[in-house]
Amino acid sequence: MTRPSPSRIVAIANQKGGVGKTTTAVNLAAGLAQTGVRVLVLDLDPQGNASTALGMGWQQRQRTVYHVLCGDCSLAEAVMPTAVAGLTCVPATVDLAALEVELSESDGRELLLRLTFQQFDGFLATRRPEIVLIDCPPALGLLTVNALAAADSLLVPLQAEFLALEGLSHLLRTVETITGRINPGLSIDGVLMTMVDRRNNLCAAVADDARSYLGELVYRTEIPRNVRLSEAPSHGMPVALYDPRCAGTEAYAALAAEFWSRHSARQKGQV
Repeated sequence: MTRPSPSRIVAIANQKGGVGKTTTAVNLAAGLAQTGVRVLVLDLDPQGNASTALGMGWQQRQRTVYHVLCGDCSLAEAVMPTAVAGLTCVPATVDLAALEVELSESDGRELLLRLTFQQFDGFLATRRPEIVLIDCPPALGLLTVNALAAADSLLVPLQAEFLALEGLSHLLRTVETITGRINPGLSIDGVLMTMVDRRNNLCAAVADDARSYLGELVYRTEIPRNVRLSEAPSHGMPVALYDPRCAGTEAYAALAAEFWSRHSARQKGQV
């Protein structure tokens, strides 16, 4: 008997680098886990920054996403615990960068991750993650396409800066292509404004323009510029463990509550 797949798979993606994808994956996951939600972070970025931010040294990463997608081990065998109860991670290393070349001629290469999740039978129904967050690389290549093909929805971190909306439009066109050809069930979970400084007029204008353009797709929660968010990964921990009282921790706790509220409403058919 095939076990059910995780309740919801969310890809966190933006082709632009430095917008807070990994920060959001790690800290949203920690915020959800601290409320009792079982969360798995799948690090799909060859830089492996999400793995590092969750306290996984390079020597610990014996089984990674690369090994899973190459068929050397199952997804369940690559899952590692973290310092946050209820939060697990499948780590990444630079080996993942070679995957696009190795699979360039393979049939169905864009569906590898989807098939992996369909075979995800390493957890009993009572232990399997309720939410999977995929930290995507800053590019619209094969890895990101795999994430979008496997995901139920897409969460887009959007930095509050000039030209951010233009890049978002390009990403949304890619999503339309994915839904039309590969994954018709893919939806937009939401757009998250990151690195927001309301004291900066341009920054505030970009955030307001995004809300005018995208409406309710934009999360009410905004992630502020916060030095603790930048420091926490170097200590191998989410910001909630590094500094429980900082503005970054408060923002991601609020995001976790809003994310789960949207998820619960979707489960009830209200969205």
